[in-house]
Amino acid sequence: MIELPVVSKETEERKRKPNWLRVKLPIGPEYAKVRKLVDENKLHTICESGNCPNMGECWGAGTATFMILGNVCTRSCSFCAVATGRPPEYDQEEPKRVAEAIKTMGVKHAVITSVNRDELKDRGAEIWYQTVVQTKALSPTTTIETLIPDVKGNWEALERMIEGGQEVVSHNMETVQDLYRRVRPQAKYDRSLEELHRIKEFGKRSKSGAMLGLGETDEQIFKLMDDLAEVKLDILTLGQYLQPTKMHHEVIDYVHPDKFEFFKEEGLKRGIKYVESGPLVRSSYHAERHVHV
Repeated sequence: MIELPVVSKETEERKRKPNWLRVKLPIGPEYAKVRKLVDENKLHTICESGNCPNMGECWGAGTATFMILGNVCTRSCSFCAVATGRPPEYDQEEPKRVAEAIKTMGVKHAVITSVNRDELKDRGAEIWYQTVVQTKALSPTTTIETLIPDVKGNWEALERMIEGGQEVVSHNMETVQDLYRRVRPQAKYDRSLEELHRIKEFGKRSKSGAMLGLGETDEQIFKLMDDLAEVKLDILTLGQYLQPTKMHHEVIDYVHPDKFEFFKEEGLKRGIKYVESGPLVRSSYHAERHVHV
């Protein structure tokens, strides 16, 4: 087995964050334009709520990942910066506002995600459906990727979420099976795999993502990739976990870019068609490249 370098937690305490994790501050006219659009339309983005390191690059290119169904999540995952609690009533006009914003931005490829809404009987599926349908109606040439949550086995809700006409449907595994209890305590590894299986069976291009640096081993990552290949996953993203606050799961390792390249090759060997792998890779990073793989 090839052994490639990581930077341990002990090293992290002695040194600054590695050079490969440094990002530019968000600036420029396109960034300001997207900022204004998001604020004026009272929209939520995972770029902001998730403290994404690529916000400056993506917003500077005139794109953003919209987050529907509010910005309060019913889950309490130990890695996530999105607020946890009981969400307020959802806005039924949100699909229209998101669709209009996407048209105004003139984006060729739109990414839409959401918080978990476990308290809703349909998990928010109707809002998902309407957002995609209304976006397609206003921007018929725009391709869409939807990054959907865990539906807790409500497969009717899943079908409604993904039948609106989007080209790519993503559901993130987030981490390896052995870390689920600590990282995703309200989720189930097998259930998320089943969701990806059903997305593929429905005829959609399927996608998933995972974070590295949470304490996983190479063998556990290989198992995750084997399981994803088993459900015929099309696209996989791998990125470095970054701790949002001291209250969240600590960073165990800073994974070197060479190691990310190694995992990319391993994923491709297993039959996954496209693997985006690197320290700053996030679920929707370079998402426009994933539409036609």
